[in-house]
Amino acid sequence: MTDSPVRGKLFLVGIGPGGLDHMTGRARAAIAQADTLIGHATYLRLVAELVTDQEVVKSTMTQELDRAVLAVELAQAGRTVALISSGDSGVYGMAGLTFEVLFQAGWTPDTGVPVEIVPGATALTSCAALAGAPLSHDFCAISLSDLLTPWPVIARRLNAAAAADFVVAIYNPKSGRRARQVIEAQRLFLCHRRPTTPVALVHAAYRSQQRVELTTLADLGAGEIGMLTTILIGNSQTQVHHGLMVTPRGYTQKYDLQAGTTKAGERGGHPLTSGLDGWLAELRASAETVTDLAERHGLPEIYIAAVLAASDPAAWSP
Repeated sequence: MTDSPVRGKLFLVGIGPGGLDHMTGRARAAIAQADTLIGHATYLRLVAELVTDQEVVKSTMTQELDRAVLAVELAQAGRTVALISSGDSGVYGMAGLTFEVLFQAGWTPDTGVPVEIVPGATALTSCAALAGAPLSHDFCAISLSDLLTPWPVIARRLNAAAAADFVVAIYNPKSGRRARQVIEAQRLFLCHRRPTTPVALVHAAYRSQQRVELTTLADLGAGEIGMLTTILIGNSQTQVHHGLMVTPRGYTQKYDLQAGTTKAGERGGHPLTSGLDGWLAELRASAETVTDLAERHGLPEIYIAAVLAASDPAAWSP
């Protein structure tokens, strides 16, 4: 009888903003279970209190591929490895790159070493908690790093997010060699947003160097920004009260918040009168051309035409 091959395990661990109080129990358990910890020196320093007799492999920025390859090789050799990312491993972290390495090596979930992604609080949620409640409505995240993404791609994403009125979290806004990208982002947003749009600059959230600055889109370039800063740009409804940046969810469109009652024409638990069904009825009743409707709503003509050509929406109800 032959011995079964030794199987390691690979943990892709998100440690959150860095403070142990904000790290999940599963992240702590994965680090304790691991034989080897691999990560950027800064991230490993943040979990130093959890290190016992594990082997610790540190590296610097831009060595992400080396970390991923080493983590996979050690796990395939039978070791239990925790590859450390700050925030969440799957949000601008090591998870995506590591899976690319695994797939190229022929890995499958059924035949390869077990891989577990351990989620953590992201930079945008951590920073939002310090700024107030800026992410209470639709939002997106965009990185300004053009080390791996062409600038025209980044610019198109910034422009689309700004035009669509998303609250936007900007990652990697600036470094020693990348100073102009944040200015170009500001320039694009000012094409769509008021100069007074609230902005939060959150530096090193929940770490010893933590700093929160509330400013405006017009004054964004005057703020102190670095690689550890996350920028939160509000939407057209975002407000600042008593030093807190808050984006309303939209309850005032349906409810009188002080009276606690539903506004005339609206029904609790039902879509707004200006929701999808109301909008479709408005389109069908309109005498405007498809081109005019598309321009007014900022939507593709082909979409408006398809909506108008579709059968009665009631027929599609479950």
